Amino acid sequence: MPRLEETLDPSDWEGMRRLSHQMIDDAVDYTRGVRERPVWQAMPEAVRANFAGPMPTQPSPADDVYGLLMENMMPYPMGNIHPRFWMWYMGSSNFTGAMGDFLAAILGSNLGGGNHAAALIDQQVVDWLKQMVGFPKQASGTLVSGGSAANIVALTVARNEMAGSNVRENGIGGIEKPLRFYASDQVHGCHQIAVETLGLGNKALRRIPSLADCCMDIDALRSAIAEDRATGFKPACIIATAGTVNTGAIDDLRQLAALCRRENLWFHVDGCIGALLAIAPENKHRVMGMELADSIALDPHKWLHAPFEVGCALVRDAKAHIGAFSLTPEYLETAERGIAAAPWLFDYGVQTSRGFKALKVWMALQEHGVEKFGRLIDQNVAQAAYLTDLIEANPKLELASDTTINIVCYRYEPKNISAAALKHLNTEIMLQMQETGVAAVSDTTVHGKHCLRVAINNHRTVREDLDILVAETVRLGNSLMADGQIRLQG
Repeated sequence: MPRLEETLDPSDWEGMRRLSHQMIDDAVDYTRGVRERPVWQAMPEAVRANFAGPMPTQPSPADDVYGLLMENMMPYPMGNIHPRFWMWYMGSSNFTGAMGDFLAAILGSNLGGGNHAAALIDQQVVDWLKQMVGFPKQASGTLVSGGSAANIVALTVARNEMAGSNVRENGIGGIEKPLRFYASDQVHGCHQIAVETLGLGNKALRRIPSLADCCMDIDALRSAIAEDRATGFKPACIIATAGTVNTGAIDDLRQLAALCRRENLWFHVDGCIGALLAIAPENKHRVMGMELADSIALDPHKWLHAPFEVGCALVRDAKAHIGAFSLTPEYLETAERGIAAAPWLFDYGVQTSRGFKALKVWMALQEHGVEKFGRLIDQNVAQAAYLTDLIEANPKLELASDTTINIVCYRYEPKNISAAALKHLNTEIMLQMQETGVAAVSDTTVHGKHCLRVAINNHRTVREDLDILVAETVRLGNSLMADGQIRLQG
C-alpha cells in the first residue's frame, strides 16, 4: 500500500476560518485596550513553566494552541506598544502593519528577488525611503532586520571601497595600511560589532571625544585623522550619528560631510534614531547634511512604527553596493522570461533568503501618508520638550542633559546624598515603575551622571502620560526616602 500523503493545510477549513476571525477580533480588542493594561507585568512561575515543557511530538487542536497563547503569552508582553513605554528606542507598531505581516506570511514569498509583485513592493519601499532622506533615485538600498544589520551592510561597502585592494578576493590581509573608522564616543555599540565582523578589529574604530552637547568634537576628529595618517594608518570612514542612543544628540552632519570630501573619506550616517526627522516639518533642519552621505542606516520599525523587524541600508553608489555582495551561481542566473526574469534583491546584502518585510511598511504608508508620520515625529519631539519643562519646574527633579529631540534624561535628586545612593535610588524608582506597570523607562550615564532615560518614540503617547511619569517619579522617590530604604551616604 502506498504511504498516505499528508499536508499542513487544515483538515477543517471552516473551523480555521472561525478561529482566524476570533484571532482578529481578539487582536482588535487587545490593541484598542492597550492603555487599560499595565505596560509590563512579571510572569508567575506557573506561566513561565509552560515554556519549558517537552517538545510536542503529536498534534493538538489549533483552538487549544491559540488558547495557550492567549493565556500565557498575550498578558506578558515587553510592552512597547503601550503609550507609556519609553524604555528603549522602539516604535509602537500599528495595526495595519500587523495585518501586512499576516498577508506577507500567507503569501509566503522569498524576497531574495524574482519576478513577482512582492519584489516590486520591496523595491518601492526602498525608493520611498531614499526619497524621505533626500537620496538620489539612482542610489541603492536593501531592507534588513534592523539598524545593526543596516550599519554592517553599509560599512562593508565602505571597507571594500576604501581598502585600496580587492577585499572580496584577497581578504583584509591584502589591505596595505590598517583602516581607521571614526565615530564619537557616543556611537551605538553595533559599530564595534561591525568592525569586528568585518575583520578589522575593535582598534579600527577610533572613538572621538564628544562635547558637552554629546556631539562629536570635530576639531578632535581632524587631529585624529592627521595623527593616524602620520603613523601609518589609512583613514577610511567617518560614522556620523543622527541621534545618539543616550541623549538623541545629532552630530554636525554638514561639517562632517565637508570634512569627508576634503579628506577623501567615506561618509556614513547612522540614522537609526533620527534619520526620519527628514520628513518632520518642524524638525527636518536637524538632519540637514544627511543627504550628502555615502551611506545611511535607518529603521522603519522606529519612527515609521512598523512591527518588528525592518531596517534599511542605503548606499549612494549603487555599483559599489552591488559590488560588495553580488554573486550569481548558475542556479541563480537571471532568465529572459518567467519567475527569474528580474534582478536579485539578495545581491545587496548577505541574506539569500529574505522575508517580505516591505509589505507592513508599504501598507501603513499607503493608509496614513508620509506627511502624517512626519507630524507624529514632530509630536514626539514636542512631547519631549513638554516633559523637559515639567522636570525643570519640579524642585525634586534634575535634568541630566539638554534635550535635543525626543530623548529626555533626568533623575530624582534629593539633597545631601552620595552618588552611589543616588544611583540606587533612581534605579529603584525605575524598577518599581516597571513592576507596577505604570511606565517603562531605562537608565544610562551622561557625563558621569547616572540618570533615567525616556525615549518618546510612541504614536500613542499623550501629554497626560508624561504628567503621570513625573508624578510617579516624585511619589516613588519621596516614598523611598521617607521609608529609609535609601542610605544617604550609602
